[in-house]
Amino acid sequence: MVSIEKKLGYRFQNPSLLKQALTHSSFAYEHLEARVQDNEILEFLGDSVVGLILADFLRQAYPGLGEGQLSKLKAALVSTSSLSILARKLGLDRAILLGRGEEKSGGRQKKSILAGTFEALMGAVYLDSDFETSRRVLQALVKKHFKKLPRDNFQINNFKSALQEYFGQQKLPGPVYRTVTESGPAHDRVFTVEVLSGDKVLARASGPSKKSAEQKAAQKALKKMLKNRFKVFSEEAFIIDPGTEAKVITLEPEKEDKKD
Repeated sequence: MVSIEKKLGYRFQNPSLLKQALTHSSFAYEHLEARVQDNEILEFLGDSVVGLILADFLRQAYPGLGEGQLSKLKAALVSTSSLSILARKLGLDRAILLGRGEEKSGGRQKKSILAGTFEALMGAVYLDSDFETSRRVLQALVKKHFKKLPRDNFQINNFKSALQEYFGQQKLPGPVYRTVTESGPAHDRVFTVEVLSGDKVLARASGPSKKSAEQKAAQKALKKMLKNRFKVFSEEAFIIDPGTEAKVITLEPEKEDKKD
């Protein structure tokens, strides 16, 4: 826990809040006699804390953006994918207290659990201190692990929506997604999906859900069509940059994931 506090840049006055933030409901359920508190209430609180802080951060950092663009950018920043990456940066994947069943099913790598634990951690920071301290802690993490967006002249969107918009601009029939295969046990399914334009297969991709596989397939299709103008932001968002000089926002590579 000392390592987490160091990476977080915050030392808890009440260490029990940190422990609670790291306690998944599956662990608490297996230790009912000890009256262990899980992190669900802290996650509920942290969701609002994170949302407000990042909304205000984006408002100040990018005054030239309209509500629509800010909303899309905020949605990408608070997505399960982005928050799970921040959780790994802090080492939460190694520190979460999980029940035996959740441990066996790969709970430490589940993005939903990692993102929820990160939100619980921010909820714990808020309760242990105040809003301004929470703001300082979270903004420092965002500035450290995210590069800056260009100030203007860009678009951000999710892959499926952008592919739909692109087809509309080209006056083509909308893309169609087709599930090719489903495999794996119930707790670890793998879906393979194709995206088509008429009878032509544009791209194929796999993921742990149909939604995830469809997003990845749309991403591949966009990359083929837009090439260097297409810059990935996260698994759920990207930037189309009309210019050649603008910088794009990306997450730093996950060093700990190289072995996977």
